[in-house]
Amino acid sequence: MSEHPLCFLVLGRYVRVDCADAALRAVLAANYAAMLESREDVQVDLHYHVRRSEQSLGFLLSRPGERAQIAEDAGDLVFLLEKDIIVELQKKRPDLLFLHSAALDWRGKGCLLAGESGAGKSTTAWALLHHDFGYLSDELSPIDVDTLRVHAYPHALCLKEPPAPPYSLPAGTLRLGRTIHVPTATMPGTAVLEPRPLAALFLLKYSPGLRAPTLRAMDAAEASAHLYVNTLNALAHSNRGLDAVVRIAEGLPCFALATADLPSTCALIRSVMERVSGASGSAGTARASLESGVAG
Repeated sequence: MSEHPLCFLVLGRYVRVDCADAALRAVLAANYAAMLESREDVQVDLHYHVRRSEQSLGFLLSRPGERAQIAEDAGDLVFLLEKDIIVELQKKRPDLLFLHSAALDWRGKGCLLAGESGAGKSTTAWALLHHDFGYLSDELSPIDVDTLRVHAYPHALCLKEPPAPPYSLPAGTLRLGRTIHVPTATMPGTAVLEPRPLAALFLLKYSPGLRAPTLRAMDAAEASAHLYVNTLNALAHSNRGLDAVVRIAEGLPCFALATADLPSTCALIRSVMERVSGASGSAGTARASLESGVAG
């Protein structure tokens, strides 16, 4: 029995991490705070062991039947643990389509922020939390394709660079070498644990020097192509995942968003979500309404 077991629940699956290092356990607890479970008498779906390496200053991460991974420091350990959990969750929940995107809540409706690495998904998500959005995830969006609902993965929001005011980092932020982690307890917005029906998808593109953000509605074919690139477990679904991404693209209004400064970008996303949340009818109707009502 570990001195410091850590248990949390994600996507209906129990994860346990045995960690004998109190300081490192505190880092992991902060990273998964919104999902922590006090019960330890449950059937564990994923069981990890963390210990200090005897050969280096780093840590060893292992789970039964798998070769141990070496982490150089706490930041590296969090990265390796997250990576393994995400891969294993895809195996244990093949019914869900896993997208590499941020997911946020707006008054009970979900929106996705997708884009290439460096497009600013996490930074934009962090800024939106200051504008009455709730937090589901900054990088992983497990979607029930039949119901078009996105599930939560509310770990600490991860940034590569500190954002500029007025979105400065709070006290309690974890700086772990190359990455910065904002625990859910320190966020201005609420961490959402229940699935949310999706209302819109934004494909972000960082455009340095742009004076104001621009928005363009995408048709289902274009949106499907971008969604497919951001799908993590396409082969777990019929027709190599194509049917799933087309279902999402046809069921949601999808927009290409060239970002500018964070305040104006957040204002535009919020304006779109206000319109989409109040719209009725098909995704095509919502697209048409927004094209006429939101300038690009």
